[in-house]
Amino acid sequence: MNKGKILVVDDDRLVLATLTHGLSQAGYEVIDADNGDDAILLARQHKPDLALLDIRMEGKTGFDVAAYLREYCQMPFMFLSAFSDDATVAQVKELGAVAYLVKPLDIRQIVPTVEAAFANLRSRAALAPVAANHQAQERATASNEPLTDVVSLATGLVMQRFSLSRAQAVERLRAQAASAGHTLELQCERLVDAHEALVSQYGDR
Repeated sequence: MNKGKILVVDDDRLVLATLTHGLSQAGYEVIDADNGDDAILLARQHKPDLALLDIRMEGKTGFDVAAYLREYCQMPFMFLSAFSDDATVAQVKELGAVAYLVKPLDIRQIVPTVEAAFANLRSRAALAPVAANHQAQERATASNEPLTDVVSLATGLVMQRFSLSRAQAVERLRAQAASAGHTLELQCERLVDAHEALVSQYGDR
């Protein structure tokens, strides 16, 4: 059974062959590359679920590839490296790798780490729709909540002025209040007062 698709990148052909064989035997579909440029092309073409990246390579480094995958492919990645100095570890953390394994490694050490990474990714994917639905419910509740008189009046003014829906108008007022450090009611009071002052001076045009 195919457990997932993995991009493996290492400029050491022996390491690359060992990783490819071991992960394939463990049930993963493996795409391999021995340089950063090919890795990016393969990532865009095949859209793997996870990338395993060597750090020190000629041309584009594993860090370069990881930055691209994070920015343009939203793809999770982990690093395999012979280096574990403070600067390397700091950059690994900054890029947001799901794991960092220090060479030399036995494939029997790598497979459990990959499986754990996939389990974590599946868990996140399962929770994402729940979180999105919760946020949507919160927005819907906020857009339909009873409003005080002054907030209702201000909302109507904003709706008319900017051709917005009720929810959009309330959201704009909330953002303005937060930016100014005011409560929603105070922001609305100021808006209504300003409108009434204009109407009193110039008429309702």
